[in-house]
Amino acid sequence: MSGPEYVQVEAPLLRQLTLMGWEHLPGQAEGAFKPEDPTESGRESFAEVLMESRLRKALSDINLGPDGAPWLDEARISQALGELTRITARGLLEANELTTELLIKGVTVPGLPGWDGGRDQRVHFIDWKHWQRNEFVVVSQFRVDVPGTSGLKHIAPDEVLLVNGIPLVVVECKKPSKGDAIAAAVTQLRRYAGQGRGRIPTGNPKLFHTVQLTLATCGERARLGTFTAESEHYVPWRDPYPLTDAVIAARLECDERSVTEQNRLTAVVLHPERLLQIIHDYVTFMTLDNGIRIKAAPRYQQFRAVEKTLERLLTGDTREEDGVQDRRGGIIWHTQGSGKSLTMTFLVRRMRSIPELSGVKVVLVTDRTQLQKQLSETLRLTGEEVEEAKRVKDAKRLLAADGPGIVAVMIQKQQDVAARSNNGELVEAAPSLGELNDGSAIVVLIDEAHRSHGSRLHMNLLEALPNCARIGFTGTPIIMGKQKKTSQIFGSVIDTYRLADAEADGAVVRIFYEGNTVKGAVKDGRDLDEVFEDLFAEQSEEDREALQRRYATKGDVLESEELITAKARHLLRHYVTTVLPGGFKAQLVANSREATLRYRTALLAARDELVHQAETVTERLLDTPLDQLTARQISQVNAYRNLNLLRAMDFVPIVSPGTDDHEERFAEWTAQKPQERRVDDFTRPFPTELGPDDHPVAFLIVKSMLLTGFDAPIEQVLYIDRSLKQAELLQAVARVNRPAKDKKCGYVVDYFGVANHLTEALKAYSADDVDGVFLDLREEVAKLDPMRRRLQAVFTDHGVPPSGATLEDCVLLLNDGALFDRFEAELKRFLTTIDVILPEPAVRPFLEDATLYAEVAMRAKRRFRVDGGDFDPSAYGAKVRQLLDDHLLSLGIDQKLPPVSLTADDFEEKVAALPGARTRASEMEHAVRDHIEINRGRDPHFYKRLSQRLEEILRDYAENWEQQAALLAALVAELRTDHTAPDDPLSSVERALYGVLLEETAQDGIVDPETDQRLCDISTGVYVLAQQVTHRRDFWRSPVDQEDFRHQTVQLLITKDAAPIDKVDSLADQLVEVIGHRRTEIPRP
Repeated sequence: MSGPEYVQVEAPLLRQLTLMGWEHLPGQAEGAFKPEDPTESGRESFAEVLMESRLRKALSDINLGPDGAPWLDEARISQALGELTRITARGLLEANELTTELLIKGVTVPGLPGWDGGRDQRVHFIDWKHWQRNEFVVVSQFRVDVPGTSGLKHIAPDEVLLVNGIPLVVVECKKPSKGDAIAAAVTQLRRYAGQGRGRIPTGNPKLFHTVQLTLATCGERARLGTFTAESEHYVPWRDPYPLTDAVIAARLECDERSVTEQNRLTAVVLHPERLLQIIHDYVTFMTLDNGIRIKAAPRYQQFRAVEKTLERLLTGDTREEDGVQDRRGGIIWHTQGSGKSLTMTFLVRRMRSIPELSGVKVVLVTDRTQLQKQLSETLRLTGEEVEEAKRVKDAKRLLAADGPGIVAVMIQKQQDVAARSNNGELVEAAPSLGELNDGSAIVVLIDEAHRSHGSRLHMNLLEALPNCARIGFTGTPIIMGKQKKTSQIFGSVIDTYRLADAEADGAVVRIFYEGNTVKGAVKDGRDLDEVFEDLFAEQSEEDREALQRRYATKGDVLESEELITAKARHLLRHYVTTVLPGGFKAQLVANSREATLRYRTALLAARDELVHQAETVTERLLDTPLDQLTARQISQVNAYRNLNLLRAMDFVPIVSPGTDDHEERFAEWTAQKPQERRVDDFTRPFPTELGPDDHPVAFLIVKSMLLTGFDAPIEQVLYIDRSLKQAELLQAVARVNRPAKDKKCGYVVDYFGVANHLTEALKAYSADDVDGVFLDLREEVAKLDPMRRRLQAVFTDHGVPPSGATLEDCVLLLNDGALFDRFEAELKRFLTTIDVILPEPAVRPFLEDATLYAEVAMRAKRRFRVDGGDFDPSAYGAKVRQLLDDHLLSLGIDQKLPPVSLTADDFEEKVAALPGARTRASEMEHAVRDHIEINRGRDPHFYKRLSQRLEEILRDYAENWEQQAALLAALVAELRTDHTAPDDPLSSVERALYGVLLEETAQDGIVDPETDQRLCDISTGVYVLAQQVTHRRDFWRSPVDQEDFRHQTVQLLITKDAAPIDKVDSLADQLVEVIGHRRTEIPRP
């Protein structure tokens, strides 16, 4: 192994693993084409996924009897193995879940007479308590045959990490190259697990029955996930806690600056001791809001926070020891969307694995039933249940009880007007509990500590449990004026994961704060006169003055039907041009319950008005370039493109019950079941086909509900039309920062004037804590010119000024893989920034460059067949996709069509039309490479020779483009014609079989007449056999029939003495594979 993938990625990984104590077994012999001997990877056959002999020995070694010696006999070991391997499940995830439970808990086998009363004993496959007693092996090229193919198809993950012979981690390595290497690795991992998109099985799910983690790496970049995750859900491991980059560098004997993401992830997650901790206490199963069940791996900040908390719980002084305050607790501030709920559940699981903390009572204080359910689900592996205290009497009983346990105290908030205090804050029904338990072996976990630490219920809890350790979790920073009080209650901050960290990791998307109408007026110092001019620009000055006299105060403005109508019209146009193209949805925060109803009416009217305008859009307007359209025309064009959806979409208020004299008007919008149904509809994508009764929810209109704890990745924009301050403001805007496929950012559009108080609001927090909470679109515009210059430099650094005239020169430069990767990275930054800003007019000076460089990328991907020649503009955002679609269509280019195939009728015509010999040579070179790669299996010998000829032409005529083009044209012509000689006694299929046999018989391709005739006879024999058997009904779907054909082929080869006996099986596999590739050419007998 000496390719770039091995040298740059696999070899460094294997070296680091062996330094940490892993034993390395190469699964493939040096110089072999594929793994051929299962014993090299500790198995008897490639159908096995466990190293059974090692697992049997481990079971004996780690399960000791009362005298400290091994006690398991072969029968008991076989029984334990049987339970692990004979899993009955409906699918891979269920099988993995059942197997994981066995790995964590172990299985029971009959005990021994005279020991523990002869009771059954629990047997463990892994010693979770003493990690050094386990065996850690990494196998490279871990071949596993695809079920039902009798070894004809197999997978060979680059590295599989096994503990006691059980596969726990699968690693796929890719060389840094053109295209997204991480995404390619994840696609491969999913294919290995049988999670690919094709209908024909290409993996082996059984390998993944025990696998807990999957890792995709290309060296510099590495991502951690599980087999259920798509590539966008794989996460980096940026912080090597409890290590440092300096420590890792010292162990690897390299410079600290050269430590890669792969090094960090390997050093922390794949260290034998920490790997077992992570699998035992951090990996979990969960059901998402959309009903999909997944296996989830931890993120680095979750692991770091939990381990730091454990250290404080173990080393901090109790209140009695300190004399003043319990020093074991503190605050964990992890920004919203970073997995805070899972961090809490991981902490409880880890506590149960540590002897000093396993007997602690854990009290969870939350108002989120979802968190309580999640904790119950993840603790199922430990066999412990969560007891819920919904009423005061339940809390008293459960908290007063001595001993361990997990108690969830649910804060039930009254969400009506009568339950509000004078300052509008929600109050809690929380009578004093009195002192219930003075024990110190109690840990209280407080969810959303920023708003609950001063609550009456929380203070009563502290009175009830005076000596407990208190750990507060918050998704928003603590207001500086309250930090002293917070630290007095909880202790100092344990771990921080700020918004800027989450954005860098891709855990959340950036939020842009937009300057539209009222918001812009406040921010720019304009007064109410100018606000009215913005909103009522089409009315006369006299009408505007009359309206202003009528609505003299901001409160009046927020409730006025005229202004709500104008704002609804404006924000709907913003939604249609900025958010709807990506298929995302919106939330609107109104000033009152009354305002939510008025907004619904106004939005329905604005929708109907826009629909009418869209129905009158002309073809001429549709063909007009984006940079020549007005804002109103852009909204009309986008409305036209989404006309059916726009006609059907709904805008629904979600409000709590009140005491209004006309409460019946709100009944439709306060009933719980209809609310739940509408919110559920909102969280789902728009339907691809609309029925006559379909009215998908596009907007949720709220006052206070759903501003905290509501997780809807499909929401991209929050329109604000009431006062929001400090924590409520930070929580509300976080509704739009949840990541989703093709979601580049979130938007906050302010119609109230939050911007006027935003600076003051953020001053209440530490500057580091709120860095990046809001980003200004104008700052994004300022980034575009430097981005454009960096893109230009990709080409100007090599003497090519990019323009329409030099388009082909730019494409040719990108044949350099490293340069292509640089260009692709710069282009993605440039185009995604443009997508964020569109349709703002400030972006227009950059649209010409955007289309130029996108066309370069499209042509380069097609020319060099990167990712199959597929150019997907949606990767840059929905608005950029539409821009590029329009541009390429105007040039007569359909980017959805694949590159021209070498066998296409018009291939030579298309090549002849290209400018210059070098361009024609480049197109033919990559067309030939692609054709050879696609067809290699049809005739391996023939295409191997053509591949060698291609490389000779490129080497011998490296700078002679005319000659290179002429020779490549001849090679293309040869490939486009039937290469079977007219007088050849063999058919083309037989000749392909002959080529396979020739490779085994004569290295130089020269044979004597006698050998030639023997090879011809064997080729014909295999061909005739294929005629006889492959036309049976469902032959190519029947593994049994295929194996029978392979067995007959082996017998024919042995009878004809075609090859040494140790080569016959491999030769038969190759011959059967050729028959499979050419099955449509096999005539019936």
